[in-house]
Amino acid sequence: MSKHKTAEETYDSCIADGKINTVLELNIQKVKDSLDNAQTNVNAANIIMKSIGAKDREWMNVYIDYYEALRICAEALLGLDKLKIENHQCLFACLCVKYPDLELDWNFFEKIRTKRNDANYYGEQITFADWKSIEVQIKLYISTLKKEIEKRISELG
Repeated sequence: MSKHKTAEETYDSCIADGKINTVLELNIQKVKDSLDNAQTNVNAANIIMKSIGAKDREWMNVYIDYYEALRICAEALLGLDKLKIENHQCLFACLCVKYPDLELDWNFFEKIRTKRNDANYYGEQITFADWKSIEVQIKLYISTLKKEIEKRISELG
């Protein structure tokens, strides 16, 4: 079994493999539109949450909608650095390495990424318990990234 890589090791590997690239132009409107899209994912998840019980299978949709909102916010923030990242693992590694002051937990990103992948690609189920185990942290991370994006946009003028 392979050793679990750190965010820094993953980031270095992503750089070496050409999966983290610089874009020429900063597109602030795309960043703002992305934040709107992330909020749409959160809103959809919240609508679903209000209409299902703990045993319902739709917790998968709640989990994945929140995951997508977090991913979109991560892409938006790194977009402000003129970075385009080719996959989710490299995206989250880059986020952790570039923004250590946000105190984001690499292991949390790996946990939610692999859980989402297991559901999307291997038919695994996501339960109410799975959602509850990440709910507070994912909501906090989305809020943290949104605040950082808004701060950076206001600094750009």
